Amino acid sequence: MDFQEGEIIGINKPYGMSSFGALAYVRTRLSKALHVKRLKTGHAGTLDPLATGVLILCTGKATKRIEQLQQDTKEYTATLQLGATTASYDREHTVNMTYPTRHITRELITTVLARFVGEIQQVPPVYSACNIGGDRAYKLARRGDSVELAAKTIRIDEIELTAFDPQTMQMSIRVACGKGTYIRALARDIGRALGSGAFLTALCRTRVGDLRIEQCLTFDEFPHWLSQLGIEN
Repeated sequence: MDFQEGEIIGINKPYGMSSFGALAYVRTRLSKALHVKRLKTGHAGTLDPLATGVLILCTGKATKRIEQLQQDTKEYTATLQLGATTASYDREHTVNMTYPTRHITRELITTVLARFVGEIQQVPPVYSACNIGGDRAYKLARRGDSVELAAKTIRIDEIELTAFDPQTMQMSIRVACGKGTYIRALARDIGRALGSGAFLTALCRTRVGDLRIEQCLTFDEFPHWLSQLGIEN
């Protein structure tokens, strides 16, 4: 493999790490192994720190393909907690509101999910990397500034209920979607449509284009993978 000429690497991003942190981990080890100061590296689509799964990294001249790769369909699995909300729509923040859930049934969930298939309008999360006047939205929100984001048109190709526990009021879904879709915001909107509120408790990106999570390298596997290529890190 010629990393300076350009390669595409699939990484299974671990929980709790930013996409930039994952990129830096790989870039540092590749740069050291190749005896270069800083290998040109970029990623094709951010994953939240509390999400896991497919993160595509491009090196060298392959970074020119990032914009093209970002257009690929993505697939996620997610678990939602019904009956409550948080400011970030996930577990980064604590619960700020609770709601009744006695009316929630599997049939109601299935009916509501069907409304989200196709092109829909979605307001990105305030705690997101959206750019507002040169600042990231999440930075403005964390310092207490008022943040207003406009709705964007996104595309949901498939949404499937894979599990529902009426005792814990947790539901799991599989989502196939287009560029720019925030699954946290989708959880928020599903909760609103159900009249129960919702936030994410788990999120995994399982596919980007044709690249599936099973084909991706974990951080534990990465050093061995490099050594198999004849590159010691």
